[in-house]
Amino acid sequence: MEPSPGWRANLAFSARLTTITKITSAYHRCHSDVVAADARREAIVLETNAYNAAQSLEEYEQLCEERCKDLLRQAEPPVVKHEDVEKLPSPTGVNIGKFKNAFYHQEGLYSVIYKAIALDDAPYFPPEAKPGDRLVALKVTTPSVMTPPHDSKREARILELSKSEHVISLLEAFRDDGVRFVLVFPFMPFELDRLLQDQKTSRDQIKCCLKDMFSALSFIHSRGIIHRDVKPSNILLKSLDGPAYLSDFGIAWAPDTPGPESAESKITDVGTTCYRPPELLFGNKRYGCSLDLWAAGCTVAEAVVPGHPTLFDSGELGSDLALVHSIFTKLGTPSLTVWPEAANFPDWGKMQFHEYPTQSWSALLPGTSDIERDLVSKLVKYESGARMTAAQGLNHPYFKQ
Repeated sequence: MEPSPGWRANLAFSARLTTITKITSAYHRCHSDVVAADARREAIVLETNAYNAAQSLEEYEQLCEERCKDLLRQAEPPVVKHEDVEKLPSPTGVNIGKFKNAFYHQEGLYSVIYKAIALDDAPYFPPEAKPGDRLVALKVTTPSVMTPPHDSKREARILELSKSEHVISLLEAFRDDGVRFVLVFPFMPFELDRLLQDQKTSRDQIKCCLKDMFSALSFIHSRGIIHRDVKPSNILLKSLDGPAYLSDFGIAWAPDTPGPESAESKITDVGTTCYRPPELLFGNKRYGCSLDLWAAGCTVAEAVVPGHPTLFDSGELGSDLALVHSIFTKLGTPSLTVWPEAANFPDWGKMQFHEYPTQSWSALLPGTSDIERDLVSKLVKYESGARMTAAQGLNHPYFKQ
């Protein structure tokens, strides 16, 4: 095969990302017990080896295809990692502590959620409550395998400090079989992200939901608590008309329960892909509650734009560099005049970025009103200290209409 000069220069980065995504999927099917981040890293290695070895685009594509086929041939049925806990529902359910016949609902990186009916004498439900009104969600975790910032025991402590009208209630927590730690919550049938994608909510319902989100953030921020994972999927609803609750405090930070993270040296690998603020991407470990306000602004933008796309895009692999590129192309490449605090960030100035112009909010949020765009624009700001607080958000004209 004759070498094809210049093929690497003509291969778009987005095409390589697409290939890495395919290999990641195949790798995960082959090694189902490997977490997503590790599968992605292995896929990057395999793709890079093919990229370096190939003499032409055709050979590169062939090598990558062979890697995928090799992995898929090795694929085995998924392996259950949580000892003694079934991840999939059985015809009769499973018993978790005193909760009988609990059924699998969904799972996260370090937890499995089950749906169950609380006993008749459960202290957090009135005695006359019917079975359908005593539904609970059991968040089953194994603390010994969790890595910072994930910590279910700290989550329970922070939830106790966060008790308020629009924060999901921790009904109880208990250790099961000496290994698992279980958090019990009232079961909420709706998630905001699913409702948005299914387009089942009206503008007024969305507004009520967002107001409840700001109410929850205002309360926890008044206590110095940072949620660190605000996004539509962590906003749960009791009905389409609300109320809505902020949930999943699994990576939250609180000054009274800092764990291994001091206020001056917090973990930066927090948040979810396109909702992560720019200060995290440049290594700032001294961030505060304004971290949540950027994510809240992204959530508002996603909720009010017809079709509900995310405001920023971190690519198929959730790449920090792809997210930086998305933010800069939309908000404009910042200078220290626009973003003075960045001068103190560990990773600021290590790379030179193309200077993109700032786009208008009317272009970024098509199909929205002036008042909706104004709310987002006051939250999604480079300078963290310039972002509207949650308490100020509650008083924004958007919620007064």
